[in-house]
Amino acid sequence: MDNAGALAPINETLGEYSQLFMLLAAMVYGVVFIIFALDLAKTNKSISEMDSQALKRDEELLVSAGSAAVGTKARARRGAAERADNVGEHIVTDKMEYTQLSSKRPMARIAVVLMWLAAVLHGGAVVSRALAAHRVPWGNMYEFLSTGAFLVALVYLLVLIFKDLRFMGSFISGLVTLMLCGATIGFPTPVGHLVPALQSPWIVIHVSIAVLASALFAISFAMNVLQLIQHARMNRLAAGQKDKLPFMRVVPGAGALENFAYRINTIAFVMWTFTVIAGAIWAEAAWGRYWGWDPKEVWSFVIWVVYAGYLHARATGGWTGPRSAWLSIIGFLSVVFNFTIVNIFFNGLHSYAGV
Repeated sequence: MDNAGALAPINETLGEYSQLFMLLAAMVYGVVFIIFALDLAKTNKSISEMDSQALKRDEELLVSAGSAAVGTKARARRGAAERADNVGEHIVTDKMEYTQLSSKRPMARIAVVLMWLAAVLHGGAVVSRALAAHRVPWGNMYEFLSTGAFLVALVYLLVLIFKDLRFMGSFISGLVTLMLCGATIGFPTPVGHLVPALQSPWIVIHVSIAVLASALFAISFAMNVLQLIQHARMNRLAAGQKDKLPFMRVVPGAGALENFAYRINTIAFVMWTFTVIAGAIWAEAAWGRYWGWDPKEVWSFVIWVVYAGYLHARATGGWTGPRSAWLSIIGFLSVVFNFTIVNIFFNGLHSYAGV
């Protein structure tokens, strides 16, 4: 029996382990999403009760001050007004540091631990797939989505060591779960060899940076969505309306979210620029030209233009607030369109995604 025949059973076993690990990881991510959602619901209730109790104490104080001196009543009213204004105040600082309630959120800590477990299982699935295929696991939509989901989770968990981003837990775990479900249900692809066009060392350079940039764009997208929600909420509070989303007090202010998303997008944009350049060099080696207006190339350039416009408008044009958030969101939707619709429905030289 030759070496290829001898290794075939091993490769098949590794492929089966990869599928098993991927299934287990998806299940744990789903549980993490539920726990993070329950934590937000519990936090929402706790904050509402805390605000109601504070306002009730102030009302009782005003009543008891009814027979007091004029100066005492005025001070009581000012104190009550100040505390009423603080209903809706953030419990987390702009540096992502919690001022209170942090130690009262055991469910969030459990969710983080489980998410690390899911990431370990997920990493095992990706590595098993690579060992089974004897190559990097980025040759088709299934592998790209599963690896991209892994990097989204891993980057989030690593940043979580330095910044308390538990308020993004439900967004990130939900996105990762959705990506894994999309990979396993929408693009199931057995372990196989790369098509000739992908059999190049450039796949390691080009695709790895593209996946990492996409993961960073996904995280900034989640922050921009929260930014828009927080901005609309603060406008309602300023208009004197009731706070319908008390749990958003554990989310930083819209400005802090925007600044953090901007820094992430800056790093991701540099990576995407390198991705486009590396892709052009690879195209010249594979097809004899650097640029040919292939659908994939066009949309990669569109993504670059949108994020370049976003960075330029925010840095020099004063595009801050919701306008910059929407432009960043459009950029991420372009990324999603590029790696789904373009891969599936557009014919071109890049139509080898295993779908």
